Amino acid sequence: MGYSVDLNSDLGEGFGAWTLGDDDAMLELVTSANIACGFHAGDPTTLLATCESAAARGVRIGAQVGYRDLAGFGRRFIDVSPKDLTADVIYQIGALDGLARVGGCLLGVPRRRAGARRRAERCADEQRSRPGDRALDEATGGARRCQE
Repeated sequence: MGYSVDLNSDLGEGFGAWTLGDDDAMLELVTSANIACGFHAGDPTTLLATCESAAARGVRIGAQVGYRDLAGFGRRFIDVSPKDLTADVIYQIGALDGLARVGGCLLGVPRRRAGARRRAERCADEQRSRPGDRALDEATGGARRCQE
């Protein structure tokens, strides 16, 4: 019986004049990539270039959504209302989906950034910890599967 391994990396995290990592080199090695959506890292030009490079190499991509936290790189807890969090997640997925389509690939399963994942783990109030999950489901038509 043959096995396969999905080698994955977080990419598209540069911002403007600041380069973070070598996305093209990583795309030569991975089979899938989580691409930043601009709230915790990345900018539209970087994200489009990363999508184009992934498409050229046949690398599957997913959205890496996060809090509005460029300074903390999406790792800090941000207390945001469920309504705002839902809108932010849908916005990020929609933006990256558009860039991915123009770049020649389709957006796959989204993934939450570390700060949002920790929120779900720590938050005692289920109503405040699950809007990100609901937003991911809404933005992907319920087709999301757990990747975390």
